[in-house]
Amino acid sequence: MALVTELREWCQGESLDEDHVLLALVPKGSEAAQIEQTLETVKALGRVKVRGRMYNSKLDRITALCECRERIDPTKVPSDVKHTTTDVSWPIIIASKRSGSDGDALNPLSVLLDASSSNSSAESIIRAVGDVLSKIEKPSGENSSYRRLRVFSGTLPTPAGEEALEHWLEQARLMVEESDCSDREKRRRIMECLRGPALAVVKAIRTAEADVTPFKCLDAIESAFGTAESGEDLYFEFRLLQQEKNEKLSDFLRRLEQSLTKVISKGGIPASRMDTARVEQLLRGAIHSDLMLVQLKLRERKQSPPKFLELLAEIRAEEEYAAARIKLRFYQFD
Repeated sequence: MALVTELREWCQGESLDEDHVLLALVPKGSEAAQIEQTLETVKALGRVKVRGRMYNSKLDRITALCECRERIDPTKVPSDVKHTTTDVSWPIIIASKRSGSDGDALNPLSVLLDASSSNSSAESIIRAVGDVLSKIEKPSGENSSYRRLRVFSGTLPTPAGEEALEHWLEQARLMVEESDCSDREKRRRIMECLRGPALAVVKAIRTAEADVTPFKCLDAIESAFGTAESGEDLYFEFRLLQQEKNEKLSDFLRRLEQSLTKVISKGGIPASRMDTARVEQLLRGAIHSDLMLVQLKLRERKQSPPKFLELLAEIRAEEEYAAARIKLRFYQFD
C-alpha cells in the first residue's frame, strides 16, 4: 500500500537495498541521533543510519528513511519500537511481508492513509484511527519492542557505561516479574546485556540446566557478584543506620528501605516483620528529626505500622508543610 510503495520508491531514488531499509514514523523534532539510537534497541537491525526525512501531513509525523547494517528479517523486526526515554511508540514499515499478513495491509497506518482520501466516509476514517491507536498501544508479544537492560559484566570497579549490580538486578527482576513473554525470551533478554564474567556464569548454569528459569539466572549472578554477608550481618548493619546531618527524613527512609530489602532477601528477618523493623529503625536512627517523628506519632503506631509507601507519603507531606511554614515566616519578616 501507500507507505510500502513510498519506501520502495525512496529506496530506488537513493540507490538503497530495500532489504536493508525501513521507514520509521517519528514525532516532529526528532533528531537523527535519537532515531538511530532508538531503532538500534532492536538487535536484529544492527547499526542504523538515517538516510532521509520527510514530513507526512496526514499523520503529522516525520517519515524517516533508515538503512540497517543487518538484512531485515520480517519475523524479528517488530511493527513498532518505543523511544528509549519517552516510551512513545514509533511505527516501523518494511518492504517485506510479515508472516500472516498481506504486506503493508498489516500496518494500520497505511489503512489510515487510504481512509483519509477524499472519497472516504467519516465512519471509515474513525474506524481506521481506532485501528491505529489499538495497534500502537497494544503490545505485540515476544517480538515487541522493549527497553533493554543496561550492560553488566561483574567487573570492578564498574566500567563506564555499565550498571552497578544492585541497580541492574533491580531492573532485571522487574523485567522478569512484569513481562508476559516466555521464560526463553526473558533468558534471552538477560543474556543479551551480559558481558565477560557475568555472561560466563549464566552460560555455565545453562550448560548444567538447559531450561533454567530467569529467576535462577539472576540468583546465580547475585551469588557470584553480590555481597557475601549473611542475612544476620546485613540486619546488624541495618540496625546501625543513622540519619546524616542535613539529610531529609524521607531520604533517610529510602536509604533504610534499600538496606532492609537486602536483609529480607538474605533471610535476615522474615518478611512479616518488615514494616515493624522499618518503623523501629526510623525511630532509632532519625536523630535529626525528633519533632517530625512526634508529629507523625510513629511510637504510638508501632503495633500497627504503616507500609513503606504510606509512610513515605506521610513524611513527604510533613516535610512540604514544614517548608511552607519556613517560607511563610521568611516573607513575614522580609
